[in-house]
Amino acid sequence: MNPYYPTLFSPCKIGNVTIKNRICKAPQTTGLSHMDGSVSSRLVRTYEDLARGEVGMVIVEYAYVDRDCSKSASNQLGICDDEYIVGLGWLADTLKNLDCVPCIQIEHCGRQRFLGPPMKSASPNPWPLMYQRYGRAAIPQELTLDEIDQLVEDFGQAARRAKTAGFQVVEIHGAHGYLITNFLSPFTNQRTDWYGGSRENRFRFLEQVFTRCKEYVGEDFPIIVRLSGTDYEPGGMSIEDTIYYAQRLEELGCAAIDVSGGDHHQMIHQVTPMQLNRGHNVWAAEAIKKAVHIPVFATGSITQPDYAEEILASGKADFISMGRPLLADPYWAKKAMEGRAEDISPCIRCNEGCLDRGNHLGKSINCTMNPLLGFEDALAIHPAEEKKKVAVVGGGPAGLKAADTAALRGHDVTLFEKRALGGYLFEASYPDFKADIRDAHKYLVTQVNKHGVHVVEKEAALQDLEDFDAVIVAAGASPAGLPVPGADRENVTLAVEALKDGGPRPTGEVVVVGGGLIGVETALFFSARPNTHVTILEMLPQIMNGCSDSDRTVYSQWIQERNVAVYTSSRVAAISEAGVVIEQKGRGKTVPADHVFLATGMKPNSGLYDQLLEKGIRVFSVGDSQAIGKIYDAIHDGYKAGLKV
Repeated sequence: MNPYYPTLFSPCKIGNVTIKNRICKAPQTTGLSHMDGSVSSRLVRTYEDLARGEVGMVIVEYAYVDRDCSKSASNQLGICDDEYIVGLGWLADTLKNLDCVPCIQIEHCGRQRFLGPPMKSASPNPWPLMYQRYGRAAIPQELTLDEIDQLVEDFGQAARRAKTAGFQVVEIHGAHGYLITNFLSPFTNQRTDWYGGSRENRFRFLEQVFTRCKEYVGEDFPIIVRLSGTDYEPGGMSIEDTIYYAQRLEELGCAAIDVSGGDHHQMIHQVTPMQLNRGHNVWAAEAIKKAVHIPVFATGSITQPDYAEEILASGKADFISMGRPLLADPYWAKKAMEGRAEDISPCIRCNEGCLDRGNHLGKSINCTMNPLLGFEDALAIHPAEEKKKVAVVGGGPAGLKAADTAALRGHDVTLFEKRALGGYLFEASYPDFKADIRDAHKYLVTQVNKHGVHVVEKEAALQDLEDFDAVIVAAGASPAGLPVPGADRENVTLAVEALKDGGPRPTGEVVVVGGGLIGVETALFFSARPNTHVTILEMLPQIMNGCSDSDRTVYSQWIQERNVAVYTSSRVAAISEAGVVIEQKGRGKTVPADHVFLATGMKPNSGLYDQLLEKGIRVFSVGDSQAIGKIYDAIHDGYKAGLKV
């Protein structure tokens, strides 16, 4: 029995397959396959780390089942022809060789086709995002009965190929707004034939798909199904619907139910950002587990092993299915098993690398906290050929990552920081709705302390750095301020000063100048306080420029719910006793303000870097001191600088 997490690291069976622990890698598209959908060495290499990291079962990302309209995204994995078996076998065998159970998810994208038209679905009900992009061309063609029959066969053949390739389990994708969900949900299924209307009719397509798959793989081969507890759509699929589907699947011989939630239109419920609660869909797994007798997977923002253990020990689920946490650290399971939870690189649910800079751009997946993802060999840490004295100036995320990486390579590293380690991570994580960043802060500081980095609590001057072989400047940035009359009034404060203990806590009319990420989060922080009305002023035509898609979705909803006033295309001319004077479309207006917070951007602290460069000292600039960015940029910059010195 594991002394740290006894339930999490106990074996359990799915059908006749024993899995060594309760940790499963949830299926997530990586974009690491070849363009034709065949397995690449990059794909195998990424999954290899998960197996080495002691994950019990890997559910390989969704693989499309036909060459017609089932492929969703560029470089998606394919399983639509026997020619794919050889590569899939390579992948399955790699996992088995490392004592990890290989499973693969098979799917048809339905109306959610990132590649654009043509699209086919249960009914001609378009995905709103695709309709915005392509207009009427994004209205899916309603599948005919003959086409449905062919798709049932395509799923069956895909399951056969998976078994032939050596996968030990197959998962049918019936969640997240893809084709099977288009049939299951009354929101997307308006058919009037025997595939539409009642729950029984809406279930018929999945029933036929499951039955055909079992015919091809045999009764002893476990097939599991991923379902959304609810799609969170008004008029969509309810938990009562999903319980019915799960019970019917159990009757058909389904080996387990993998419970998620949401669809691509309700993405924040599918890939939950840090503003929403952790374990967002665990409630649905718990409800389904009470209604069936087969194993149930809980999934959705289960980021820490303590929480995973609690879910299992309390009987809410039988397995934990994790996506983003295992991108942030493929060795999550191994570290938890060894009682080293503090060494787990945490998923902060920013959705920056996996979605905004990955899938949503049509690129391969990456991760804020894990610069190696997809580059496991090219960016691996190797011992330095020559041990050097390295100085790092600044203890924000870029500096912490740079110092830790250089220390891991064997260098003698000194980190200069004039205040507590963390930089603007303190302010970034101050609101409770940004609490996940506190995990990143704690992790980065812990690693620096563990790996022998020398921390000097002072602001480094040029003379402090002259004896070092190399210097990494991670001096961060400073608020830009606002050069207008009245900006120095007593009731005017920099926004970053509010996001800390002891910061000003005004009530009444609060105005935030600047509608970027800092400004909006400052506004929302105060909008939750009693007797406070908040206004955001932004000079650009819209607020939240550069914010992640999920941040924008949540914050837009909160702005509306909390009656935050927003003025765009508004230039601040002055701050007076009465309030903030703005010019909007050629007209002047005064916005009443008891207190004003300035969130007007940041400027890099680049002076020290320039001085070191003039002195001929080997120097690197990373993070905000080089260019204003996000935590993603800081950590990736810092890591790569640590590899270079």
